Amino acid sequence: MSTQRREITLSDGSTLVAERRSGGGPTVILLHAGVADRRSWAGVADALAAADLDLVAYDRRGFGETPAAPAESTFTHLGDLVELLDALEVEGAVVVGNSMGGALALDLAATAPGRVSGLLLIGAAVSGMTDDDTPFDWQADPATAPLMAELEDAESRGDVAAQIDALTRLWLDGPTAEEARVGDPARALFADMNRVILDSGAVGDPGDAGLDTWRTLDGIGVPVLASWGELDIPADLPFYEETARRLGQGPGRVLPGVAHLPGLERPEVVAGLVLEVVGRA
Repeated sequence: MSTQRREITLSDGSTLVAERRSGGGPTVILLHAGVADRRSWAGVADALAAADLDLVAYDRRGFGETPAAPAESTFTHLGDLVELLDALEVEGAVVVGNSMGGALALDLAATAPGRVSGLLLIGAAVSGMTDDDTPFDWQADPATAPLMAELEDAESRGDVAAQIDALTRLWLDGPTAEEARVGDPARALFADMNRVILDSGAVGDPGDAGLDTWRTLDGIGVPVLASWGELDIPADLPFYEETARRLGQGPGRVLPGVAHLPGLERPEVVAGLVLEVVGRA
């Protein structure tokens, strides 16, 4: 499997940095979380080295090597993804999305279903997600609430080290798990990815396409496997379950012993899920 670093020039002159590991088989697009960049998929790609797949991971604007968009930009991450597929001459692909990457994957399937042959969601957000139309409300548990308060305080003080510490405990370890449950190299990589994000100023929702995919999930007809880590933020778990219910393709898959970023913790498990969805697609 050959590996190639690509710089994709977009219609507005901006550049996305991507990495393509081409084995000549079906294309799999790997969309990173909002607390990560394309490097979070390296272990998964390594675990898929023997598979005949064309793997593409890229840094969204403000993540990894891709610069943040200027404040006046009207770009959307969805538009960038479509342009990337066009530039790489990818007509249809299995799309794997973690967290915010999952929301982007669902947006693509909802608006351009011909570009998506299957979806793997991992702790996925959904555009327009709300608890207004659910029988449950989002409420931080006793382990999560203090960490969120720590993160907010660190942000107000501009303390990058403290922000990264709180982010690591929330998203990598999982708030209900033992602190430093996940060690290096995953822990060091998480810290570096988020240092880049904080330095770029990409925190928040720039690039949101403004879709309400949450209320149209039952219209997505491609094969979908929804999964999430059992150690993820407890208040988010009902939303993952509700996403799977609305998609109508099974109850979803709980991944034991991992939190929000299973690809960093157990890349071989995520690689197995990728192969499962490729097989179904």
